[in-house]
Amino acid sequence: MRLRPIRCNVLKKEKRMKEIKLNPELADRMGRIYEEMASRYEQVATQLQLSCDGCPDNCCDSYFQHHTFVEWGYLWLGFCQLPEAQQAGILERSRLYVTGCEQALERNERPQIMCPLNEHGRCVLYRHRLMVCRTHGVPATMQRPDGQRLNFPGCFHCQELVEQKFSQQPSAVPQTDRTDLLRKLAMLENDLMDGARRLYPRIKLTIAQMLIKGPPAVAIPHCERERSSQ
Repeated sequence: MRLRPIRCNVLKKEKRMKEIKLNPELADRMGRIYEEMASRYEQVATQLQLSCDGCPDNCCDSYFQHHTFVEWGYLWLGFCQLPEAQQAGILERSRLYVTGCEQALERNERPQIMCPLNEHGRCVLYRHRLMVCRTHGVPATMQRPDGQRLNFPGCFHCQELVEQKFSQQPSAVPQTDRTDLLRKLAMLENDLMDGARRLYPRIKLTIAQMLIKGPPAVAIPHCERERSSQ
Protein backbone atom coordinates (compact mmCIF):
# COMPACT_ATOMS: atom_id res chain seq x y z
CA MET A 1 0.00 0.00 0.00
CA ARG A 2 1.48 3.33 -1.04
CA LEU A 3 1.69 5.92 1.72
CA ARG A 4 0.02 9.23 1.06
CA PRO A 5 2.67 11.95 0.85
CA ILE A 6 2.92 14.58 3.57
CA ARG A 7 2.17 17.89 1.90
CA CYS A 8 4.87 20.09 3.40
CA ASN A 9 4.48 23.06 1.09
CA VAL A 10 0.74 23.27 0.58
CA LEU A 11 -1.46 22.44 3.57
CA LYS A 12 -5.04 23.59 3.92
CA LYS A 13 -5.38 26.24 6.59
CA GLU A 14 -8.43 27.63 8.26
CA LYS A 15 -9.69 30.94 6.95
CA ARG A 16 -7.90 33.97 8.36
CA MET A 17 -4.81 31.89 9.02
CA LYS A 18 -1.45 32.46 7.39
CA GLU A 19 1.50 30.11 7.20
CA ILE A 20 4.77 31.32 8.69
CA LYS A 21 7.54 30.58 6.19
CA LEU A 22 11.28 30.98 6.48
CA ASN A 23 12.83 32.47 3.37
CA PRO A 24 16.42 31.40 2.50
CA GLU A 25 17.95 34.42 4.24
CA LEU A 26 16.11 33.77 7.51
CA ALA A 27 16.86 30.05 7.32
CA ASP A 28 20.55 30.85 6.87
CA ARG A 29 20.52 33.12 9.92
CA MET A 30 18.76 30.42 11.93
CA GLY A 31 21.40 27.91 10.89
CA ARG A 32 24.22 30.23 11.95
CA ILE A 33 22.66 30.82 15.37
CA TYR A 34 22.35 27.07 15.84
CA GLU A 35 25.97 26.55 14.82
CA GLU A 36 27.08 29.07 17.42
CA MET A 37 25.00 27.32 20.08
CA ALA A 38 26.62 24.00 19.20
CA SER A 39 30.11 25.53 19.21
CA ARG A 40 29.67 27.00 22.68
CA TYR A 41 28.27 23.72 23.95
CA GLU A 42 31.30 21.84 22.62
CA GLN A 43 33.73 24.30 24.23
CA VAL A 44 32.28 23.73 27.70
CA ALA A 45 31.75 19.99 27.17
CA THR A 46 35.41 19.63 26.15
CA GLN A 47 36.59 21.43 29.28
CA LEU A 48 34.47 19.14 31.42
CA GLN A 49 35.30 16.04 29.33
CA LEU A 50 31.56 15.50 29.01
CA SER A 51 30.35 13.05 26.38
CA CYS A 52 27.00 11.41 25.67
CA ASP A 53 28.74 8.21 24.56
CA GLY A 54 28.04 5.40 27.00
CA CYS A 55 25.67 7.50 29.10
CA PRO A 56 22.98 5.32 30.75
CA ASP A 57 20.42 8.09 30.24
CA ASN A 58 19.03 9.65 27.06
CA CYS A 59 18.08 13.33 27.11
CA CYS A 60 15.77 12.76 24.15
CA ASP A 61 13.11 11.50 26.57
CA SER A 62 13.14 14.79 28.50
CA TYR A 63 9.92 16.79 28.42
CA PHE A 64 10.83 19.98 26.60
CA GLN A 65 8.49 22.66 25.27
CA HIS A 66 9.54 25.20 22.67
CA HIS A 67 8.46 28.79 22.15
CA THR A 68 9.43 30.26 18.77
CA PHE A 69 7.82 30.12 15.35
CA VAL A 70 11.23 30.44 13.69
CA GLU A 71 12.45 27.20 15.27
CA TRP A 72 9.18 25.50 14.38
CA GLY A 73 9.58 26.62 10.78
CA TYR A 74 13.21 25.52 10.62
CA LEU A 75 12.28 22.12 12.02
CA TRP A 76 9.73 21.74 9.23
CA LEU A 77 12.32 22.59 6.60
CA GLY A 78 14.25 19.54 7.76
CA PHE A 79 11.18 17.34 8.14
CA CYS A 80 10.14 17.98 4.54
CA GLN A 81 13.49 16.65 3.30
CA LEU A 82 12.81 13.19 4.77
CA PRO A 83 11.38 10.32 2.70
CA GLU A 84 7.58 10.05 2.80
CA ALA A 85 7.59 6.71 4.64
CA GLN A 86 9.88 8.11 7.33
CA GLN A 87 7.66 11.18 7.70
CA ALA A 88 4.63 8.95 8.21
CA GLY A 89 6.40 6.94 10.90
CA ILE A 90 7.48 10.08 12.73
CA LEU A 91 3.94 11.49 12.66
CA GLU A 92 2.55 8.25 14.06
CA ARG A 93 5.08 8.32 16.91
CA SER A 94 4.25 11.98 17.46
CA ARG A 95 0.57 11.14 18.01
CA LEU A 96 1.50 8.42 20.51
CA TYR A 97 3.89 10.86 22.20
CA VAL A 98 1.20 13.51 22.64
CA THR A 99 -1.26 10.97 24.04
CA GLY A 100 1.35 9.63 26.46
CA CYS A 101 2.24 13.13 27.67
CA GLU A 102 -1.40 14.02 28.24
CA GLN A 103 -1.88 10.87 30.32
CA ALA A 104 1.23 11.57 32.40
CA LEU A 105 0.24 15.18 33.03
CA GLU A 106 -3.23 14.06 34.12
CA ARG A 107 -1.46 11.94 36.78
CA ASN A 108 0.53 15.03 37.82
CA GLU A 109 3.69 13.39 36.51
CA ARG A 110 6.33 14.95 34.29
CA PRO A 111 6.30 13.01 31.00
CA GLN A 112 9.37 10.95 30.15
CA ILE A 113 8.77 9.62 26.65
CA MET A 114 11.22 9.23 23.79
CA CYS A 115 11.11 12.05 21.21
CA PRO A 116 9.45 10.91 17.96
CA LEU A 117 12.51 12.11 16.03
CA ASN A 118 14.76 9.61 17.80
CA GLU A 119 15.44 6.52 15.71
CA HIS A 120 17.89 3.87 16.92
CA GLY A 121 19.23 6.28 19.53
CA ARG A 122 19.90 9.12 17.08
CA CYS A 123 18.01 12.27 16.08
CA VAL A 124 16.93 12.02 12.44
CA LEU A 125 16.79 15.82 12.21
CA TYR A 126 20.04 16.50 14.05
CA ARG A 127 20.97 19.49 11.85
CA HIS A 128 17.53 21.00 12.52
CA ARG A 129 17.25 20.17 16.23
CA LEU A 130 15.92 22.97 18.41
CA MET A 131 17.68 25.27 20.85
CA VAL A 132 16.88 23.30 24.01
CA CYS A 133 18.20 20.13 22.38
CA ARG A 134 21.44 21.95 21.52
CA THR A 135 22.07 23.64 24.85
CA HIS A 136 20.82 21.11 27.41
CA GLY A 137 23.59 19.19 29.15
CA VAL A 138 26.34 21.66 30.10
CA PRO A 139 26.24 24.35 32.82
CA ALA A 140 24.71 27.53 31.43
CA THR A 141 23.56 30.95 32.46
CA MET A 142 21.31 33.61 30.96
CA GLN A 143 20.01 37.03 31.89
CA ARG A 144 16.31 37.70 31.44
CA PRO A 145 15.02 41.03 30.11
CA ASP A 146 14.06 42.01 33.69
CA GLY A 147 17.70 41.62 34.76
CA GLN A 148 17.29 38.37 36.67
CA ARG A 149 20.06 35.88 35.98
CA LEU A 150 19.20 32.20 35.68
CA ASN A 151 21.66 29.35 36.11
CA PHE A 152 21.35 25.81 34.77
CA PRO A 153 23.54 23.04 36.28
CA GLY A 154 23.49 20.73 33.26
CA CYS A 155 22.44 17.10 32.98
CA PHE A 156 22.94 14.61 35.83
CA HIS A 157 26.20 13.28 34.32
CA CYS A 158 27.51 16.81 33.91
CA GLN A 159 26.72 17.56 37.56
CA GLU A 160 28.68 14.46 38.59
CA LEU A 161 31.71 15.66 36.63
CA VAL A 162 31.43 19.15 38.12
CA GLU A 163 31.32 17.68 41.62
CA GLN A 164 34.42 15.60 40.91
CA LYS A 165 36.47 18.37 39.31
CA PHE A 166 35.29 21.60 40.93
CA SER A 167 34.00 20.74 44.41
CA GLN A 168 36.72 22.98 45.89
CA GLN A 169 36.39 25.72 43.26
CA PRO A 170 32.70 26.08 42.33
CA SER A 171 33.34 29.53 40.84
CA ALA A 172 35.69 27.95 38.29
CA VAL A 173 33.02 25.77 36.68
CA PRO A 174 32.92 26.58 32.94
CA GLN A 175 29.56 27.82 31.66
CA THR A 176 28.02 28.85 28.39
CA ASP A 177 26.14 32.16 28.41
CA ARG A 178 22.92 31.91 26.40
CA THR A 179 21.89 35.57 26.74
CA ASP A 180 23.16 37.00 23.44
CA LEU A 181 22.08 33.90 21.52
CA LEU A 182 18.55 34.21 22.87
CA ARG A 183 18.53 37.88 21.87
CA LYS A 184 19.58 36.95 18.34
CA LEU A 185 16.84 34.34 18.27
CA ALA A 186 14.27 36.90 19.47
CA MET A 187 15.38 39.37 16.79
CA LEU A 188 15.10 36.69 14.12
CA GLU A 189 11.63 35.76 15.37
CA ASN A 190 10.55 39.39 15.09
CA ASP A 191 11.98 39.69 11.58
CA LEU A 192 10.08 36.54 10.60
CA MET A 193 6.89 38.29 11.74
CA ASP A 194 7.72 41.47 9.77
CA GLY A 195 8.54 43.35 12.96
CA ALA A 196 5.15 42.65 14.51
CA ARG A 197 5.87 39.67 16.79
CA ARG A 198 3.92 41.34 19.62
CA LEU A 199 0.71 40.96 17.62
CA TYR A 200 0.88 37.17 17.58
CA PRO A 201 0.26 34.62 20.33
CA ARG A 202 3.02 32.94 22.28
CA ILE A 203 3.49 29.24 21.72
CA LYS A 204 4.43 26.43 24.09
CA LEU A 205 4.67 23.20 22.12
CA THR A 206 6.61 19.96 22.15
CA ILE A 207 8.32 18.82 18.97
CA ALA A 208 5.59 16.19 18.56
CA GLN A 209 2.88 18.87 18.70
CA MET A 210 4.76 21.01 16.16
CA LEU A 211 4.94 18.09 13.74
CA ILE A 212 1.28 17.12 14.14
CA LYS A 213 0.10 20.69 13.64
CA GLY A 214 2.06 20.98 10.41
CA PRO A 215 3.98 24.07 9.25
CA PRO A 216 3.61 27.01 11.66
CA ALA A 217 0.56 29.16 11.04
CA VAL A 218 -1.12 31.94 12.98
CA ALA A 219 -4.42 33.76 12.95
CA ILE A 220 -4.09 37.01 11.06
CA PRO A 221 -4.35 39.95 13.51
CA HIS A 222 -7.47 42.10 13.09
CA CYS A 223 -5.35 45.10 12.07
CA GLU A 224 -3.85 43.11 9.18
CA ARG A 225 -7.28 41.80 8.15
CA GLU A 226 -8.59 45.35 7.96
CA ARG A 227 -5.63 46.49 5.83
CA SER A 228 -5.97 43.55 3.42
CA SER A 229 -9.70 44.16 2.97
CA GLN A 230 -9.27 47.82 2.06
